[in-house]
Amino acid sequence: MPDISYTIAAVLVAAAVTWALRALPFAALGSLRESGTIRYLSTRMPAGVMVILVVYCLHDLPVTEARAAAPLAALAVTIGLHLWRRNALLSILGGTATHVILASTVFAR
Repeated sequence: MPDISYTIAAVLVAAAVTWALRALPFAALGSLRESGTIRYLSTRMPAGVMVILVVYCLHDLPVTEARAAAPLAALAVTIGLHLWRRNALLSILGGTATHVILASTVFAR
């Protein structure tokens, strides 16, 4: 039977390391909040990340095949919903639902 003090020490060390790793980003952000670079990145990164995701998801899409219609329709719905309502959650959910419904029904093989 393992020594109980060894088990307690291991749990305490794991808890301390976990707490420190979760607290570290917040401690580091304190000095970065006034940075002009961070403010610039915070306004530009969301759009940049979305462009990278779209390019990654569509880069090998065979546009000439019928199965390409589901992701392209989902992309159109996502863009349309976002331009209409300016709500990221609605846009993502609407595009995802469109893709899932089309891919699993209309374009299922």
